[in-house]
This record gives sequence, structure tokens and C-alpha cells, in this order.
Amino acid sequence: MSVLSMEISAMGLTFTNPVLCASGTFGYGREFSGLCDLSRLGGLVTKGVSLEPRAGNPPPRVCETASGMLNSIGLENVGLRAFVADKLPFLRDCGTRVLVNFFGETADDYVRCAEGLSGHRGVDGLEANISCPNVEAGGIEFGVEPQMAGALVQRVCGATDLPVVVKLTPNVTDIVPIARACVQAGAAGLSLINTLKGMAVDARAGRPRLGRRFGGLSGPAIKPVALRLVWQVAQAGLGVPILGIGGICSGEDVAELMLAGATLVQVGTANFLRPDAGQQVAEELERFCQRYHPALRSVGELTGGLA
Repeated sequence: MSVLSMEISAMGLTFTNPVLCASGTFGYGREFSGLCDLSRLGGLVTKGVSLEPRAGNPPPRVCETASGMLNSIGLENVGLRAFVADKLPFLRDCGTRVLVNFFGETADDYVRCAEGLSGHRGVDGLEANISCPNVEAGGIEFGVEPQMAGALVQRVCGATDLPVVVKLTPNVTDIVPIARACVQAGAAGLSLINTLKGMAVDARAGRPRLGRRFGGLSGPAIKPVALRLVWQVAQAGLGVPILGIGGICSGEDVAELMLAGATLVQVGTANFLRPDAGQQVAEELERFCQRYHPALRSVGELTGGLA
């Protein structure tokens, strides 16, 4: 049996393994530091940061569904200034790669966030969540139309020297033109997928289970959708790494997404079940490869290997 390297090189960075923890499921990292060995993760993606603090949506904000969960947090966060002052100091020496997720309501918001997050030790890259309504365009999401997505990403990439990963919504007819527009505009990588829009109803009480009625569906229920979209974007040959997200609960799940075309992955909903899920999944991935793919020299050889 050959010695298996778990390291992944992507976007000018080296990750100790391909498993990151996803934005919105891992706080700002410090919350999990006593529950998970952060150094055993490939990296973490912070809770989304906006220019100004956000209070988020009214409760209830979360409900369990069949093989998953719905959330309607409303992107609650402390805002850029408090993130840099209060959250970033811990992340500088947390022992793993850090991508900071960020978003805005206007293109200017995105640019100012990207500028404000740049030049700080402890930030290895940015993840732009473009699944947000553009208030200047009547509330249409930035990420549902290629021209709008490309224009935004071009401005963001021009505002920072950090690698910018763009997180794409699955709630579109065809994700490939949007992915292509983002890459042509300078994206260093693509995260897919974000949550699927969904709803849950309490039939006994006769009301929605979420305070804002709709929420984002995540968990094992969406893994087949994530696999399809990762594969479709990978087949387009856009030349940047894909960070696969959606229903990862085991090392085998990671292998599936990598075979479909992902270079890195992000563990999300599983973090609510087990705070050390990312660490466990990374360890399971190594054992899975040693058992079922013993000829591999690097875990990265899985990427795009679907027959």
C-alpha cells in the first residue's frame, strides 16, 4: 500500500486535507475550538460577514426535515468592524486555513467588505455569497443571472489580492453559464451548492414552521442535487477548483463529491449533529481511500475520476 498524501494545493494555498467546515454552520471558528481539533481540518469558512451588523430573521429560524433541515437565520452577524476587532484575532492562530464568507445588498457593499477583509493576517481567502438580493435591481439575487454575477465578481476581485471563491445558488435553471461568468470575471474557485429554497408547515397548528415561511434546505436530502451540479460545472472545464457542499456526513460522501469533480469540500449540517463532524469526516476519508483506492498516492487524484 502506497503512502497516501491528504494535502491539497488549490488557489495558491495548501490545505492539510480537502475537508473544510461550511459557512453558517461553524460560527467564527472559536465556538468549536473546544469541541473539535481545528488543526485536523483542511480549513473553515466563517459565518457570513456584512458591512454592518445584522439582527437576522424572527424566530423560529430552524426546523428539522426528512434527511435534512431548513434554516432562515437571515444572515445574522456582528458586522465587518466587529469581526476584524473581535473574531479575527482568534482565527490568526487557529491552526487551519480560514476563508471568510461575506455578502452585501449592493455591489458597493461587496466591494467595501472585500477591501475591509484584505490585508489581515489570518484571512487566507474570501468566499463571496452571491445568493443575496440586490436591492438596486429590485431584489433579484446577484447569483441568478450571468451578467449580473460576472459584473459583481469582477468588482470584488478588483478590490482584493486574496483568492475569491464564489458561492453559487442551486435555485437557477442552468448553473453553468453563471459559473463561467464568475470565473471569467476572476473567481479563483467556486463553492456549490448553497441551500435549496424550501418550506415546512405545522399542519396541527395551521402555520409555517419558520418565522419567515421560507428557508434554505440542507443536509443529506440535497446531496444528489449537489453531486449533479458539481459534475455539470466540472464538465464545463472552467479551470478553477470546485468546493463541493451538500449533505456530507462521511468520508465516502467526500469521495463521491470529489469523484464528481470537487477539489475541496465543505461539511455543513453535520456540524449541528456532531461538533467534530469535519474532523471525523476527514479521518474517515483517509481510511476510505486506503481501503477502496489503495493505489492512490494523493487524495487529490480522486477529483474528476468518475468513470
